[in-house]
Amino acid sequence: MDGPAQAKLRALPQIQRLLETTQGQLLVARFSHTATVSALRLVLEQAREGLLSGAPAPGGAALLEAANTLLRTSAAPHLRRVINATGIILHTNLGRAPLAEAAIEAMRQEAAGYCTLEYDIATGARGSRTANIEPWLQRITGAAAGLAVNNCAAAMLLALTALAQGGDVIVSRGELVEIGGGFRIPDIIQQGGARLVEVGTTNRTRLADYQRAITAETRVLLSVHQSNFRISGFTERARLADLAGLARTRNLLLVHDLGSGSLQDLTALDGPAEATVQTSVAAGADVVAFSGDKLMGGPQAGILVGQAAAIATLRQHPLMRALRLDKLTLAALEATLRLHEEGPIDAIPTLRMLGQSRATLQARADALAALLPKPIGARLEPSTGFAGGGTLPESAIHSVCLTFGPPYHRSAETKLAALRAQPIPVIGRIANNAVLIDMLAVTDTDVPALAQALVAVFADA
Repeated sequence: MDGPAQAKLRALPQIQRLLETTQGQLLVARFSHTATVSALRLVLEQAREGLLSGAPAPGGAALLEAANTLLRTSAAPHLRRVINATGIILHTNLGRAPLAEAAIEAMRQEAAGYCTLEYDIATGARGSRTANIEPWLQRITGAAAGLAVNNCAAAMLLALTALAQGGDVIVSRGELVEIGGGFRIPDIIQQGGARLVEVGTTNRTRLADYQRAITAETRVLLSVHQSNFRISGFTERARLADLAGLARTRNLLLVHDLGSGSLQDLTALDGPAEATVQTSVAAGADVVAFSGDKLMGGPQAGILVGQAAAIATLRQHPLMRALRLDKLTLAALEATLRLHEEGPIDAIPTLRMLGQSRATLQARADALAALLPKPIGARLEPSTGFAGGGTLPESAIHSVCLTFGPPYHRSAETKLAALRAQPIPVIGRIANNAVLIDMLAVTDTDVPALAQALVAVFADA
């Protein structure tokens, strides 16, 4: 290192001198002495690296401001509210289904004090943790019994472990799915202590394929909903009712992994003809597993409904305690189920978004555009959204978006990053080098904050 470089390094202020400044004392008061010292060490190290690379020497004020930025970023909560402008309603990375106001209020009530989580008011004795949701599940789905665990993967692990451990599980090759996060049906079967028996082919599996594969070791026939993909063309699948009949005649159990698990007829919302939980129960499945935070529109949960004996086996298994839900999730789940039975259905945000008319989306886009100065140059255009969360993969949803650029002084990626850096982060998407702000999952209450973010980022487009 030459003499001039050493002189520049020696000119950097010491941490103690920075701490003694007014700005340094404010940082200590806000973030603590330890945290401030750590931040200053980091920014000084970065400054040294910059000097050695030929960058100019920063002053004390610049170093303190860099430390302030670092401390504010590290102090911010990791989980934050964002505005979902992606056009995907059940965005897995953004928390999937937003909760209904009734579910939020139910959680607030339970969080504020004690509750009857495992207490029977009538007898004064210990009660069932899932007793509050079982009657709702029975009435809504038509099943004899029901319970819930912490997600659908857990529900499948519990079902296969309790019902098939040590035996064979027969599955069609066309249903050996993998969903987000690397969740694979074969892995869950193996983890549950059962053996996978594949039948049929990728595109065609008949009832006779299941019949020929049954042995004395068979415990479960497993049907898996192809939630996030479709096979089209020369295809064939065994009907669920036929699989249920085969299971009964051979003293086996039929488990249906329904995945998304809609409790409503989506055609009433101008959606596709998606199989409902009620259909699976009526077809005779012994256990039906589905998610709480997808098409049901509730909190994250794995829900299991079906025959009383099969559900009792799951309830008594040791895994049940490891996978059980907490009081807040159970409160939100009960409130969501109440809305499914008693209504109004459009109080559930997911279903309300799925059923939005083009006129509603256009009105929201117009309201947003009216808050933007004309020089920003946003264009109102039709767009295509999706339900998301591995649901309805072939069903595009009409939507409306605001499109920004090109051209820009900066790239679309840079603009998208700037939107994410706003006080309320905005998550949009890029298409053809333009930033798209889709209205499908934006709420009316989001519009003012969204407008502020767009002005901050695109005013100097």
